[in-house]
Amino acid sequence: MQTVDFSFLALPAGARVLDLGCGEGRHVHGAAFAGFETVGVDLSPGDLATARARLAELPPPAPAAVVAADALTLPFADGAFDAVIMSEVLEHIPDYRAALAEATRVLRPDGLLCVSVPRAWPERLCWRLSRGYHQVPGGHLRIFRREALEREVAGVGYRCYHRHGAHALHVPYWWLQCLFWEHRERSWLVRAWHRLLVWDMLKAPWLTRRLEKLLDPFLGKSVVLYFRREATP
Repeated sequence: MQTVDFSFLALPAGARVLDLGCGEGRHVHGAAFAGFETVGVDLSPGDLATARARLAELPPPAPAAVVAADALTLPFADGAFDAVIMSEVLEHIPDYRAALAEATRVLRPDGLLCVSVPRAWPERLCWRLSRGYHQVPGGHLRIFRREALEREVAGVGYRCYHRHGAHALHVPYWWLQCLFWEHRERSWLVRAWHRLLVWDMLKAPWLTRRLEKLLDPFLGKSVVLYFRREATP
């Protein structure tokens, strides 16, 4: 499941991309299959092992690797990357401004930054429906308003050139998860919606793809922002 749309990263083949907080490597795979030389970093040994296994199972056409690293102390030189992706990451990091600063350090002066976070109003409803949703270890620490986050990133030397929503069909699934949080594994509603999402991802039928595209601008679970680095603040 891709949150980032690589068609909005106007980079030549072979450009170097960092997926900061790569998790199980979905965007590492996506970027490498888009023709970019990609490195993913994360702190979870389990997620990194899954990402490596997936890269080995379905090798992309461009170089790709994942390594263990802290978002606040990246083991890369200044300006080492043409683009940095931070997808569903900032809401998990206590000092997210320091993570943004480190991403900026390793990005070339005119490089691209792609940030995605949960959309504010569906996320607020999740928090109201269940404390457990955001109080799990490594869970969501804050809710970002799109306009405020966009201004904050622009304030450290970026210009937002595109934005879109993603994964609208996932919003009811997370509402159901939160509503039945204590026994969500046994809820037939949660299981049924999960089966729908898996079917949709595997089959990509015209009806659900069109429906999600129509809903994404205001219901999409994620807000995706694309920035170009322009100046040192």
